[in-house]
Order: sequence, then structure tokens, then C-alpha cells
Amino acid sequence: MKRTLLCLCFLVFVTSYLKAQIVHQIKGRTIDTASTTLLSGSTIAVLNAKDSTLVKFTRSAENGSFEINGVKNGKFILLVSYPKYADFVDHFTLDSTKKDIDYGKINLTGMAKLLADVIIKGEKAAIKIKGDTTEFNASSYSIQPNDKVEDLLKKLPGIQVDKDGKITAQGKTVPKVLVDGEEFFGDDPTLVTKNLRADMVDKVQLYEKSSDQAAFTGVDDGQKTQTINIKLKEDKKSGYFGKIDAGYGTKDFYQGQALFNRFKAKQKFSVYGTAANNGTTGLSWEDGNKLGAGNNNMQMGDDGSMWFSYGGGDDLENGNYYGEGIPQALTGGAHYDNKWNSDKESINTNYKLGALGIKTTKNTLSQNNLPDGIINTNTDETSDRNVFRQKIDAVYTITLDTTSNLKVSVDGMLKNSDNTSSLNSIGLRGDNSKLNENRQSNSNNGKEQNFNISAFYTKKLKKVGRNYSVNISQNLNDINSDGFLNSVVEYYDESSSPLRKEVTDQLKKNNTQNSIFSTNITYNEPLTKSLALVLNYGFGINESRSDRKSFNQSTPGNYDILDKEFSNDFKASQYINQGGAVFNYKKPKTTISFGSKVSAVKFDQLEQLSNQSYNRSFINWLPQASYMYKFSAQKAFRFSYNGSTNQPTVNQLQPVRVNDNPLYQPLGNPDLAPSFNSRFNASYNAYKVLSQQSIYINGSFSFVNKAIVSSTETDALGKTIAKSVNLSDKTPINYNVYSGFSRKVKFLFDTNVGFNFNASGNTNYSYVKSQLSDVVELNQIVSTSFTPSLQINRYKDKSEIYLSFGPSYNAQVASLQKDRANKGWGMQGWGGFGFTLPKKIKIRTDGEYTYTPKSPAFDTSFEQVIINASVTKGFFKNEDLKLTIRGNDLFNQNRGFRRSSYSNMITQTSYNNISRYFMFSLVWDFNKMGGGAPQK
Repeated sequence: MKRTLLCLCFLVFVTSYLKAQIVHQIKGRTIDTASTTLLSGSTIAVLNAKDSTLVKFTRSAENGSFEINGVKNGKFILLVSYPKYADFVDHFTLDSTKKDIDYGKINLTGMAKLLADVIIKGEKAAIKIKGDTTEFNASSYSIQPNDKVEDLLKKLPGIQVDKDGKITAQGKTVPKVLVDGEEFFGDDPTLVTKNLRADMVDKVQLYEKSSDQAAFTGVDDGQKTQTINIKLKEDKKSGYFGKIDAGYGTKDFYQGQALFNRFKAKQKFSVYGTAANNGTTGLSWEDGNKLGAGNNNMQMGDDGSMWFSYGGGDDLENGNYYGEGIPQALTGGAHYDNKWNSDKESINTNYKLGALGIKTTKNTLSQNNLPDGIINTNTDETSDRNVFRQKIDAVYTITLDTTSNLKVSVDGMLKNSDNTSSLNSIGLRGDNSKLNENRQSNSNNGKEQNFNISAFYTKKLKKVGRNYSVNISQNLNDINSDGFLNSVVEYYDESSSPLRKEVTDQLKKNNTQNSIFSTNITYNEPLTKSLALVLNYGFGINESRSDRKSFNQSTPGNYDILDKEFSNDFKASQYINQGGAVFNYKKPKTTISFGSKVSAVKFDQLEQLSNQSYNRSFINWLPQASYMYKFSAQKAFRFSYNGSTNQPTVNQLQPVRVNDNPLYQPLGNPDLAPSFNSRFNASYNAYKVLSQQSIYINGSFSFVNKAIVSSTETDALGKTIAKSVNLSDKTPINYNVYSGFSRKVKFLFDTNVGFNFNASGNTNYSYVKSQLSDVVELNQIVSTSFTPSLQINRYKDKSEIYLSFGPSYNAQVASLQKDRANKGWGMQGWGGFGFTLPKKIKIRTDGEYTYTPKSPAFDTSFEQVIINASVTKGFFKNEDLKLTIRGNDLFNQNRGFRRSSYSNMITQTSYNNISRYFMFSLVWDFNKMGGGAPQK
């Protein structure tokens, strides 16, 4: 009896399961009701009747027909949409009695009064396809209390956010995040994604933003930026919100942050401030922590340089910290934007300030490859550098009338710096005999002022598509610095016995000024419905001056003797006339652009101390061509070619030796000519909404004629004079390939799995001369990098997991000393997970692994694992108050490390940085949003 019952239960289960697995077909044809025209490209979506989430999606064929297969049993909604037509909506049920549905002819009625981009009206639809824009309804995705926009983005199909906050959407990097169509604190997307509350979001729009010029003329110039626009809920546009974060940890690490936002109708006002010594230099813990922990990558430049870093090099001059040394940061800023006069006028302003001090201790091993041997140098250096920056910018736009607009942009920056450093270096010959030793100290105080203003005026004429625009800009930059150089260099013979000593004790005064004025007039003439001609003319003046003075002592403490060998007052004036014509052919799926610009450049150069003048003229051809085929809104192929010139800088032209490092002295070359770069780019992107499958392949190849390369001459005692020269008989090349494939895998619990493959390389050249052989040799440097990686991520309501890992091959092989190349296979990876426990407790951990192998150039390998973890306890209903305990670098392995190469030099640097500490922090999120719809 029991066996019979078990068999009966099993039979019922199998029958029910098989019925549940029955799949159905839905088909039909879309037709215009009035004209009976077949509507190809209509959007057909099948949604769950329960929550309106997307189940299946397709577009109608050329004859208006469509088929959707593989729909299982259930209750659904069919939405059929077409631009400027009313939606067709039908509720239906699929079960064992109704296997397939044939709608036959679906008649759509035109709605002339509707906006052209409105396709789907259902407010509950999770995803809407509106032309080239994909729109996500935020309310269709569950969020946790006090989640930020970044947490919401992680749940949207086709969008990934990595450990550093970098956003990738449909296979493309997203560098810009807008709020209601406006920039928020400039172009830094993390200031929006990591701080704006997710519960304020109504819609998330994803699209490619065209340049101002293309948006006005309608002529695609190929300059598109993958963009996310955050549309706020109407009742969240009035009120205030913000947070206060305070933390203190072991080893006296601390951080404090405050953020306040006030929204009222079309006005937005925000202010923030941070103070920290744990690497946090912006608004978010995650952003600061990523900078503090460093980033393991391999990068290559067109100039033949290659660098492999862990922890990165710091960029103090830009007010940033990338892991080198121990930082102390104080930052703040304010943002305001508003629209008025029926949205005809608007203003967007930002003010930022930052004070950053970094104390660094580092050791650098360098290998100088010469025709007749090598020089190995071991350098220990300590430095204390401080910078204070203030920057303000504003953009004002006004619609003058129905045909013309004006956009005015202004920004200015003030920076003060105070730097001191001391170093001790020992140079060895290839046989390890001592060659030289340098004991040096530097101090420098600097001040920089920068001001930019531009105006962009657009005017539409009577004929549709005929228009013109005028762009005028002025840029001013002034840098002043003074400091002291003290150096004692001792030279040794081949038996390591002292030969002679060289003492330098000088006052340095440097002043650099740049003034750039440019104008550009563009006229657009439609020749046919598909073909347009764009004409442009521009004129520019670039005035530069570099005044470098070195003074020796006449009496102790009195620096008043000009050292002419290391002094120069150089002026360079550059006059540019540029004109061009570009044809643009555009069909619904195809865009072709081709043309050229011609630039006439006149150089006037004057060295005022010696009264030497240099006058030269150049004619530059700047051809361009591009082709784009758009298979659909989510699939496109692009190919482009651009030719451009690279003008030498004033520092490369200025005929003066710079002895800031007595053993390596750059020398300007006033005869330097511009180089010409030819670059080819190709890309393919495809994305499927249903399976969340994306594939992208981006590649570029370039070569340089008359390339500007380095020429070095090293004497028998290891002193090097370096200058830039034009390469005449060789052509450097550079290539990059970035590709990836990812999709959601259902049997792995809807986990996104992806594979990326990046490759880059270049062949470059430099001239190297050693006085031992008195022969100048052309050094060829071939650099190569391959980085495949597997990526896995899964984000759910109360859990998340992400992982990326793979091997990496990096190599630089120079024709000089091939047996001392730097190459080998390494490994890198990062990942993390987080989950929410009962009692409002959240646990998160993340980690990074890196392995850099030893090579013929360096006899040691580098390996480390960095693990961070945190536990957060939320309080109150919405978790407005949170207590976090965080451990940074639990294994205490974070060590600063970087390998790099340039020209005939290979270096390895080790430095101090932020290692293990524990911190307690308290975060209070507050908000009071509401108060009705925004004012009109």
C-alpha cells in the first residue's frame, strides 16, 4: 500500500513538473491602423502579470511579423510599442489548454501629440526600450535601507560595478553619471553613485551622450560617451539628506566625513568635507580605501614606456593619493545648480578645495642599458610633500530664442605646494664596482594659477539642418617656484677608488607662463536628406615662456651669481590657422564620415639671455574617417581613422640643461619638429536584454612619423645628458585590444559570468650613446602585455559576491642588453562577498592577490595577499545609524611595489604605505524629503 501511494505521489509530481515545463509560442504582425503600413522594428515585450518584470523581448521583422518562443506557463502582459503610436496592451494566460497564441494583425494607432521617444507607458514595467535609451524602473528592484545608487546599479541587468566603483554598462565603461540630466560635482561618477540615496531614484536611463557640437548639428562626429542619468522621484526633489561619518582606529588612523544636500524644485545645493589619514581623499570610504590599497595593473604608453604597479605612483600635484607614502588629507566642496525662466536659463557651479600632505620613504633599483654594458643604481629617498588646491567652475546656458543658444564656461584654480626631499644613491658598473655616489637634498615652494573661459554659440537657420556655431576660448596658466638644490657627487675608478668630487649648492627660480587663445567656426549644410557637409575654420595663438634661473653663492647665504649653464629665458609663440571640410552620410543604421583639416603652424622662438631666435613653419594634414553600422539599439560596429600632430612642449624646446638631478640632466632641443600620429580604431558591441549577454571588442593601432624620442649620452662616470629628438628612419607602432564576454547563467543561481582578454604592445626607439665606445646606437624597445581574466558576480537583496582573476604576461625587451630583459608570467585577482544577517548585521570582506615574477633584470619576485573585512550593525527602522568595525590588510602584507621601464631604463621601486589597522566608525544618515511636486 505504501509503495502504491509513493508511486502515485511520484506520478503526480512528474506530471505536474512536465506541465510546468511546457513552453509556448506567441506570434503576430504589427500594422498601422490608418495606412495598413507594416511596422518593422516594433518593440514586443512579454511581462510577468504579477510584477511587470521582463520575461521575453524582441522586435518585429521587415514585414512586421514577430515570434517569441520558450514562454512557460503563467499569467503575462503583452506590450507592443512603436514611436508616435499608442501602445497595444493585452493580458493573457498560458497553460496546458492554451499552448500557443497567434495575435494575427495587431493594429497600432498613431498619436501625433505624443513625444517621439515615449514607447511604453506602463509605470510598473521594469525595463523600457526607448529608441537608443534603456530605462530601468527603480521601484521594480528591491533595495535595503540606506542603500546608495551604486547598490541599485549592481542589481540592474547589463550593468556591473567593480570593487573600485568603476561602472560598465552593456560592455562599455561609463565615465559620466548625471542627476536629472545635469552634472553633479563635475564628471566624477562616484560622487553620485556612492552618496546619492537609492530610495530617491525613480528611473535609471542608459544611453550614449553625443558631444555638444553633434547634439546641436545632428551630424554624428563619433564623440559619444556611455552615460547614466539618474532621474529622481518627484517627491524627492524637495527636502534635504546627508550623512555624518566619524571613525578612529589603531596606529592613530582616523577619518571624518560630512555631506549635506538640499533639493528644492529645480535647485540643488550640496556641501561636503572630509579629514582623514587612512587614504580617504574624497566622499566615500570605498573610494579612499581603493586608493589606499592600491591597484595592480600593467600599463603601456605610445612612447615605449611600460609600467607594472601595485599601489601605484602618487599624483600629488593633482591633489590625489594613489598609495605611495602616508597621507594626511583635508578636502571640501560645494555644488549648486538651478534652472529658471521656463528652463531657458540654467547655471551649474562647483567649488572644491583640498589639502594633502604625504610623507614617503622609498627605495629604487634602476638598470641603465648602454651599448657597452649596464649601470645599476640603488637609491634611498625620503620626502615630505604638501599641496593646497582650490578650484571653482561654472557653466551658464541660455536659450536666446527658438533658434539660438549660448553656453559660457568658466573655471579657475589656485595651488600652493611645499616639498622637501633627500636621497642617497650608489651607482655600480656591471661588474659591481662602484661608479658614483650622490647625496642630495631638495626644497621647493611653488604657486600655480590657472584660468579658463569659453563661449559656445549655436544658431539654426531657416533651412532644416542648416546651422552654424562659434566657439571661443582663452586659457591662462602661470607657475612660479623657488627652492634650493644641495648635492655632493663622488666619482670612482674601476677599482672603486675616489676620483673626484662635484658639489652643487644653488638657488632655483622657475617661472612658466602659457596663454592659449583659440576660435572655431563651424557651418553645417545639408546637401540631401542623408548627406551633410560640415565646414570649419579656426585660429589660435599660443604664447609660452619658461624662465629658469640658477644662482650660486657669492658669500654664505647670499645666492646672487647667475649660473648661465643652467639658466635660460625662452619664449615660444605659435600661430595656427586651421580649416577643414567633413562629409557626413547618415541612414537609420549606417553613419559614414570622412574629410580632412589643414593646419598651418608658425613657430617664433627666442632665447632672451643669448638673444638667439628660431623661426619655423609647418603644414599639417589632419585626415579623418569613420564608419558605424548599428544593427540594433544594443549592437553596433564602428571603425575610424584619425591623423593628428604632436607639437613639442616648451620644456622640450628650451635649450637649457636642468640639473635637479646632477647625474641625469635633461637638455632642450629648439630644432625639434612636431610628429604625426596615425590611429585606427575598431569596436564591436552587442548586448541582449533577456539573457543579459554582452560582448565587446575594442582595438586600436597607431604609428608615428617623425616621432619625438629620447636621446641620451652617458659618460664614463655615469652622468647622463638627455634630450628629445625626431626619429627619421624608423616608425614606432602601438596597439591595444580590449575584449570581454559576459552573461547571466541561470543554473548558477543567476550568476553573471564573464571572460575578459586585454592585450597591448608597442615598438619604440631611443638613441643611446656611451662615451666608452663613443658610438650612438638606436635602441629598439619591444613591449608586450597579455591579461586574460575570468569574472564572476552575483548581487541579490541580502548577499553579493564578486570575483576577478587571471594570469598576466608582461615583457620589455630592448635591443641593447637583450639578456637583461624584464619579462615573465604573473598572476592577479580580486574579489569579495557580503551578506546580511538577522538583527540588521552586515558582514563584508574583500581581497586582492598579486604575483610578479623575477626576471633577468630583477632577481626577486613579489607576492602578496591583502584582505579587508568589516562588520556593520544597523540601528532604528531604516538603519539611519550604523556602527562599523573594519580591519584593513588583516594579514599585514600591503607593501608598496612598482616596476616600470622607459627608453633604456628599467626600475623597481619599493615604498612605505598604509598597512594593517583596525577602525571603529559611526555613520548617521539623515533625510527629510517630500513636500509635493517641484515648482514649475
